[in-house]
Amino acid sequence: MPNITLSVDEDVIRRVRKAAIDRNTTMTQMVRDFLASVADRERSERLLALQQLDRTFGACSRDMGTRTWSREDLHER
Repeated sequence: MPNITLSVDEDVIRRVRKAAIDRNTTMTQMVRDFLASVADRERSERLLALQQLDRTFGACSRDMGTRTWSREDLHER
């Protein structure tokens, strides 16, 4: 597992360590959990946006009938 280095204010570290103790975990695990939740949220938001786009295309699409032209017809000079 890769390591990362962060610069964090000492007061924040002290308060997070206390919170970790209260939750019976470690500060490192809290950071891992937070980063995982951000990654999961991003994935969920992306999937939701794709689903909404798919519904929009489905609602707005119309049958245009059969194509009676060819590419060559369009580009005749």
